Amino acid sequence: MDANMVHVISSLPPVMLNRITVSEITGTISIACWIVVFVPQIYKIFKRKSANGLSVEFLVLWLIGDVFNIAGAMLQGLLFTVILLAAYYTLADVVLLVQCFWYSKRRNPPSILSRRNSEILFEELEPLIPSDFRERKRKRSEFYSNTFCVLVVIFSGFLSWYASYCSHYGKMRAGPHEAPPMEINGMAQVFGYLSAILYLSSRVPQILLNYRRKSCQGVSFLFFVFACLGNTLFILSVLIVSLDYNYLKINFSWLLGSAGTLLLDVTIFLQFFIYSNSEHSDRVKNTV
Repeated sequence: MDANMVHVISSLPPVMLNRITVSEITGTISIACWIVVFVPQIYKIFKRKSANGLSVEFLVLWLIGDVFNIAGAMLQGLLFTVILLAAYYTLADVVLLVQCFWYSKRRNPPSILSRRNSEILFEELEPLIPSDFRERKRKRSEFYSNTFCVLVVIFSGFLSWYASYCSHYGKMRAGPHEAPPMEINGMAQVFGYLSAILYLSSRVPQILLNYRRKSCQGVSFLFFVFACLGNTLFILSVLIVSLDYNYLKINFSWLLGSAGTLLLDVTIFLQFFIYSNSEHSDRVKNTV
């Protein structure tokens, strides 16, 4: 290893693990997950040139929830980065909604000739490549790709935290800085609970749509992976700091929204696995 590299590594400050540090790490990785959460779904819609399969009601409720989230964060006096992140979520919601309406207007059914040509091509290729083999290969490729994306985001979140940690290391050694106690803002709490209710309600239309279609096609798996990771790590980052009653009372609406949506997202995860297996079974039956 190069001598300069060894010197740089040896000069890096050691990580002092405590509750605050662990909370900051989980919180920063949570933010990293939320920054990229919309990207897989936006890309999927763009690639398919269709938003079919994604519930518009789901996006509208999530958008309104984000608006209340911004209002609550501003009134409660949360960090500017938190408010900025909430504004980013709102913008991403708008982008998804624009995609939904744009592609729904442009959606044209394929002609009979193009459908017939596709069927002939499929029939010609089908005997050459077994259906089970193609499905296993596709699932394996998706698994590796999704795992890589998740690990990159987690590592990026940790690096972001460590860069911030290094820049504040000297101040931390000088002595801990006590943050002023937060006071409960009634209106902020109202907005917080409203956003929690909307976040919880938003998943229901998507779950029902998946159930009616018996399919999760058109919905990005990574979209909900990052949402689950973001909510889980956010809950941990809050609870690790303190279990004091007043502290939990201030953060309860945000904890409720995260925990509730996490449970509903697990339902969507189950739908992904159930319907992906049934879709594959249907394809196999149709080829027999």
